[in-house]
Amino acid sequence: MADIFAKHLPPLARAMTEAGPRPFYRPMATAGDGEVLVDGVRVVMTACNDYLGLSGDPRVRAAAARALDRYGTSCSGSRLVCGTLPLHEELEARLAAFLGREAAIVTTTGFQANLALTPLFGRGDLVFSDMANHASMVDAIRLGAAEKRLYRHSDMADLERQLTADTGAAKVIVTDGLFSMEGDLCRLPELTALARRHGARLVVDGAHDIGLLGAHGRGVAEHFGLPDAVDLYTGTLSKCFGSVGGVLAGPADIVGYLRYSARPVIFTASMPPATVAAALAALDIIETEPERRTRVFELARRLEGGLRALGFDTGDAGESVTPIVPVHIGDAELCGRMWKEVLDEGVFTHAVVAPAVPMGRALIRLSLQATHTDDHIARILDAFAAAGHRLGLRDREAVGVR
Repeated sequence: MADIFAKHLPPLARAMTEAGPRPFYRPMATAGDGEVLVDGVRVVMTACNDYLGLSGDPRVRAAAARALDRYGTSCSGSRLVCGTLPLHEELEARLAAFLGREAAIVTTTGFQANLALTPLFGRGDLVFSDMANHASMVDAIRLGAAEKRLYRHSDMADLERQLTADTGAAKVIVTDGLFSMEGDLCRLPELTALARRHGARLVVDGAHDIGLLGAHGRGVAEHFGLPDAVDLYTGTLSKCFGSVGGVLAGPADIVGYLRYSARPVIFTASMPPATVAAALAALDIIETEPERRTRVFELARRLEGGLRALGFDTGDAGESVTPIVPVHIGDAELCGRMWKEVLDEGVFTHAVVAPAVPMGRALIRLSLQATHTDDHIARILDAFAAAGHRLGLRDREAVGVR
C-alpha cells in the first residue's frame, strides 16, 4: 500500500544538511550592527535583508516595546473580526501616502501580500509573469484561476510576443521590482510601455526596493521617474522596515475588493501590535534619513569592485544600484564548499542553489546593510580572497568573469 509519507529530501538538500556545510536553518544570535554569533563565533552577516539596518535601531525597538506594553503580544483575531487596531489603520494610511496610492492594506507576512492577489486572477484572465519572480508570486498565480504565461527573465521581446498573441482577455503583468537573487532591477520603462500598449495592468512586488530605491525610497517607480507606472504594489515590511508583515497599495476600489475577498487577509490573525509599531517607526526613519540609502549603495559598489578585482564573477551587479552582490559559482556542491570556507573566515553569506536559481547557476549572495562598516567590507574581501584561493576560484577562467 502506498504511503503518503514516503518522501525524502532531494539529494542536494540532503548533501548540504547531513554531512555537508549546513548553510540552511543555521541557528544564530544577534551580536550587533552587521554581525551575528554562529556557534558562539562572531561573524559578519551578509545574508539578511535588513538593508537599512533598522531592525536593531533603538527607535524602532522602543516603538515595538511601547506597543507591546500597551496592546499585548497579539490581536488574537483576523483584521476582519477583531484584529484591527488604530495602529493598523495608521500604518495603512502612511504607506499609501508614502507610495502615492489611494489606499493600502497590510498583511501578516510579505508572502501573504502576494497570495492576497489571488482573487484578481480569475477564470479567463491572463497573467504574464517573469520567470525569476519570487516564490510567493508563483504560488499566488498557481492558486488563481487565470491562465499563466511565463516570459524569460527581463526579456521584453518575449513578453511582447506573448502579449501580442492574446485574443482580448483581461491581462496583468506581474514582476519583482528588484530581483533578490542577483540584485538586478525590472525593466520598468519597457514594462510600462508594453502594459499600456496591450491594455494590461502592471503589478510590482516591491519587497526589496520599497524603502530603498528612489530619491525618497519609494521603490523602482520613483527610481525610474515613473510614479504612475505601477497599478498595484505589493511589498514586505521585513526588509527595509525592520519588522515583519506585508502591504498591498493601489486604487481604493481594488484594495477594498481584496480587503473583503482575499483569504490570506480575512482568514489570518493580524500583524501583532509590536510589529506594526516597529514598521511605523522605521517609516519615519526612511523618510528623514536618506543617508542610510546612500551609505548602503556606496558599500555595495566598493564590495562589488573588490570582488571583481579578486577575479570573482559578480554578474551585472556593477550596473545596478542595489545592496545585493552575487558571486556566481555555478556548481551547487562547489557553492556549498565556498559558503563553508567563507564562514570559516568569519563571514556568513547566503548559498543560493536550485530551485531558487536554475540548475548549474548556484551563487553566493551577499546583501549589505547601512550599518556595515569599512572594516566589514575589508573582512569580507579578505574572506573571499582566502577561501577562493583554497578552492581555486580566484582564477578568472575558473569563475567565468564577464
